[in-house]
Amino acid sequence: MPRRILVASRNAKKLGELRRILAEAGVAGLEVVGLDEVPPFPEAPETGATFEENALAKARDGAAATGLACVADDSGLAVDALNGMPGVLSARWGGRHGDDGANNDLLLAQLDDVPDARRGARFVSACALVADGHEVVTVGEWPGVIARKPVGEGGFGYDPLFVPEGGSVSSAQLTPEAKDAASHRGRALRALLPALAELAEA
Repeated sequence: MPRRILVASRNAKKLGELRRILAEAGVAGLEVVGLDEVPPFPEAPETGATFEENALAKARDGAAATGLACVADDSGLAVDALNGMPGVLSARWGGRHGDDGANNDLLLAQLDDVPDARRGARFVSACALVADGHEVVTVGEWPGVIARKPVGEGGFGYDPLFVPEGGSVSSAQLTPEAKDAASHRGRALRALLPALAELAEA
């Protein structure tokens, strides 16, 4: 029987990302499930000052409520010209949580007069694993620049505006596999692989 591991998310793309990374690494013996597949429990608001604090709080909540090992991430966009904002406020930058259009519109407006040379940014992801009384937190970063208009239909969030360093297309134009290989969350999840492999063998 594979061991069930909870990803503290209802985002099917995040669940798929972890499943692909586990498969590519040859880690078998784990069944990845999301919040929609476990009994509901009260989810604490994201009040941490850092991505790491928020990810760990979500993973602790999920593990305590379900008894399963739990992986949670908190991620966002840090824009150089905005002193690292929106940061932990990325999902609600435009005023309503998860309104990608409003978030992107506000970001473009704030960067309207910023020259191309100063539009540097990075996606940051912290991933936390809480299992059997142990806690591991990893961080991945993906540098790039903010484009002047959204391009691409893939991904979510700020992907249509983010052009990875050294690239010429937005992250919303990348295949899921190419995005996994380079992205902030992919990097943070791969850094969790040793701990996940231990779980699979336990």
